[in-house]
Amino acid sequence: MLVGMDEPAQDQVAAASADAVAAFDRIARSAAALRGQLGNVIVGQGEGVELLMVSLLCRGHTLIVGVPGLAKTMLVRTLARAVGLTFRRIQFTPDMMPSDILGTELIQEDPETGQRSLKFAPGPVFAQLILADEVNRTPPKTQAALLEAMAERQVTVAGRTMPLEEPFVVVATQNPIEQEGTYPLPEAQLDRFMFSLWMDYPGKAEEVEIVAGTPRIHAAAVEPVLDGPSLLEAAEVIWQMPVSDHVVNYAVDLARATRPAEPGSPAVTRQYVEWGAGPRAGQYLVHGAKALAAMRGDPAPACKHVRDLAMHVLRHRVVVNYAATGEGLSSRDVVAKILAEVPEPDYGG
Repeated sequence: MLVGMDEPAQDQVAAASADAVAAFDRIARSAAALRGQLGNVIVGQGEGVELLMVSLLCRGHTLIVGVPGLAKTMLVRTLARAVGLTFRRIQFTPDMMPSDILGTELIQEDPETGQRSLKFAPGPVFAQLILADEVNRTPPKTQAALLEAMAERQVTVAGRTMPLEEPFVVVATQNPIEQEGTYPLPEAQLDRFMFSLWMDYPGKAEEVEIVAGTPRIHAAAVEPVLDGPSLLEAAEVIWQMPVSDHVVNYAVDLARATRPAEPGSPAVTRQYVEWGAGPRAGQYLVHGAKALAAMRGDPAPACKHVRDLAMHVLRHRVVVNYAATGEGLSSRDVVAKILAEVPEPDYGG
């Protein structure tokens, strides 16, 4: 019996606790089923699959960096089918205009009355899961058109603001090889991505399976295991999930350790970092840890979940200086050194 509570109040607490346990159990089962459906089509890329699932449950956006031919488009398209979301692929090009993404107003004639009026023709951004392919190939003006949609989940055309259907998630891709004719994403837009995921070549065994199983992979059926409403329900459960103070402190410590002007920041930060991560990094670390714990069936988010996500949350938020560039160090190298130096806080703290 809970001290200080009458019996009806205790019953309410017990019922709420049982509902939460059942909700977490549903998320874990759905995540396992979703992973199985993606496995029918995608060979390997386990980390990428898990991160995209976390981003969906957090209603966050992901930037995927990888060479052509690693099934980035197939992964996102398959994910959309498995969760029953509307999907649009936008191929970004240097001549693309904002209206090509958002839509535009067209003059249309009523066949019965002959009267003409402006009608809004929605662009491809009016979907639930967007693949922004080679997003850095379009000029900043067009990139900015996507920024409002990512940040506010709405678009403004001709002075009229229109909401986007929830859940709304953007997965953007970049090719790390071809940089000619590209426009680097501004820091403000990079910060809107929850994760930066670098997809690497598959191992030999996985590549043999891909090559030998091409006909099977293309013919594989994908069954929806979630839909929009159930995904939003799961996202709300994760949003409300409690988290321990020491986990929050660890996430904050990691974000602050990337800032060279922060007192007590690691030597590697002071030596190689120009700008570090802002508070949004800590928010994403904690929120993502909640989703990762629920997906794995763990009872609560822990520091290990924060650590598993830290590289993907921090890498694109850390800007290295000329000293790092001169020594051939990337933001990934610097973040790895920071993670090795920042200890987990005491559980009693």
